Amino acid sequence: MTRLHLVRHGPTHAKTMVGWSDLPADLSDTAALKRLHDHLPPEALVISSDLSRAVDTATAIQGQRQRLPHDPGLREIHFGHWELRGFAEIEAEDPELAFAYWDNPGDVRPPQGESWNDVRNRVDAAIDTLVSAHSGGDLVIVAHFGVILAQVQRALDLDGQQTFSHRIDNLSVTDILIDADRWSVGTINHLP
Repeated sequence: MTRLHLVRHGPTHAKTMVGWSDLPADLSDTAALKRLHDHLPPEALVISSDLSRAVDTATAIQGQRQRLPHDPGLREIHFGHWELRGFAEIEAEDPELAFAYWDNPGDVRPPQGESWNDVRNRVDAAIDTLVSAHSGGDLVIVAHFGVILAQVQRALDLDGQQTFSHRIDNLSVTDILIDADRWSVGTINHLP
């Protein structure tokens, strides 16, 4: 059995859509980072997205765990022209597109960005590669809201709208178990 411990990076405090922009994480809550470190299996391998907010969070909780190279396939949703813009601004510009993107995730995409299905395909491929290479072990994957939700959707076989009803807090852990081809969820959004 392979266990994925999906950790959302530390907060950026941005009040905008942050996807591929490389904003730093606020890692000043050392008590929360210690609780997270202590909660995760000591023999797990650690990997992160290549964005600094995930890389730095992974470094903060790694301890003596072995580190794998950063993976750009684990990046957040690419919001294209919506990147670093507030929801109110985006909604004012194109309310139908903004509503459709979040209310019916699938093939709808922001201008020059990724659809939810694009994200799923990219993240699923990255996770499949990791699981194949490290089958039977524990993987701590420090990534982003969209990455974690993509795997929750996969494990629970949800539609996009059901998937987006889940909360994924910064420095939370979502555990997914993979036994052969069976995926199941242990916890979602656990804050140690």
